[in-house]
Amino acid sequence: MSTIPSVTAKLEETPYLVTFSDDLGHTWSADEPTEVGGGNTATSPDRLILASLGACTAITLKMVASRRQLPLTGIEVELQLNPHGKPESGNDIVRRITVHGELNDEQQAQLLKVANACPMHKLLTGEIRIQTELGT
Repeated sequence: MSTIPSVTAKLEETPYLVTFSDDLGHTWSADEPTEVGGGNTATSPDRLILASLGACTAITLKMVASRRQLPLTGIEVELQLNPHGKPESGNDIVRRITVHGELNDEQQAQLLKVANACPMHKLLTGEIRIQTELGT
């Protein structure tokens, strides 16, 4: 039985420091860099998006490689948001995946295809609707 992913974000006294909790009992934080008034005590929201894509990419590749018994021994995913400046419309994420292990060209091509089909990649490249309500 799967749960519906749920996250609560709270910002209290400290400017820009947000504390998160999820339905699985995990907690983490986000903050802004000092140059925009934050305390730089945690990663920024844009970096959290990149981290989500990077984590999902690495996890998905490892899962598939394990199922297919591919000789994948390690994965590094480097991500950048708008590395050439903010485009006129949209945003650009550059993702560079380095895989380790004795993988042939066909296996590497399979993993690239899998990376482009990971759940966060699909979420970020698909249509997203956000319903917002304000409570007091």
